[in-house]
Amino acid sequence: MLSADETSSSLNGAWRLMLGKADGLRLLDLSADGFWNSFFAIVVAAPAMIVGWVGTANEIGDPNAFAGRFGMLIRLATIDLSSWLLPLVALALVASRAGIGDRFVHYVVASNWASAITAWIMLPAALIRLFLPPPNALPSTVWLLLFSLSLVLTWRMTNATIGKGPAVGAAVFAGMVAASFAVVFGLVALLGITVPATPA
Repeated sequence: MLSADETSSSLNGAWRLMLGKADGLRLLDLSADGFWNSFFAIVVAAPAMIVGWVGTANEIGDPNAFAGRFGMLIRLATIDLSSWLLPLVALALVASRAGIGDRFVHYVVASNWASAITAWIMLPAALIRLFLPPPNALPSTVWLLLFSLSLVLTWRMTNATIGKGPAVGAAVFAGMVAASFAVVFGLVALLGITVPATPA
C-alpha cells in the first residue's frame, strides 16, 4: 500500500497532466515499482465507483431481492474494472509496433491515476442517480456533462504523457476509448445486463 504522500504526489501529477502540463510526469513514479503501484489507483477510485454500482444495481437489479441487487453490483464492478484494465493489456501488445513502446509505462502510470480522478469527477452524477432515479432526467444530464469533461481531461493527459504530437496522442486516446467501450458493451451483452432507456 502506498503512503498518503506518494498517493497525493501521484494524483497531483496526473491532475497536472490532465490540464495538459507535461511536467506532471515528474511527480509520478515511473520505475517498475511505480508501474505496479499505480494500480493502487483502483483502491483510491473504489469508493466513488461503488456509489455508481449501487445506484445502477438498485435501478436495474431485482428491487425485491438483495441477492439480485448484489449480483448485479458484482457484474457492474466486473465491467468497470475490465474496461479499466483490459485496454491497458491490449496497449501493451501493440505499443512497440505503434511506436510508443518507450512511453508505455508513462502512459499506464498516468492513466491509472487519472482514472482515479475521473471516478471522483463522476461521483456527483452517481449520487444524484442514487437519490433521483429515473424517470428524472437530471442524473443523465449531469452524467453526460461530467463524462464529456472527463474525456477532455483524459485526452489532454494522453497527449501530454505520450509526448509525440497531437496526431499520435489522438490515435492513442481514440484507441483506448474505443477499446474501453468495446469491453463495456461486450460484457454487458455477455453478462445479460439490460440497461434501462435514458429518460427523454
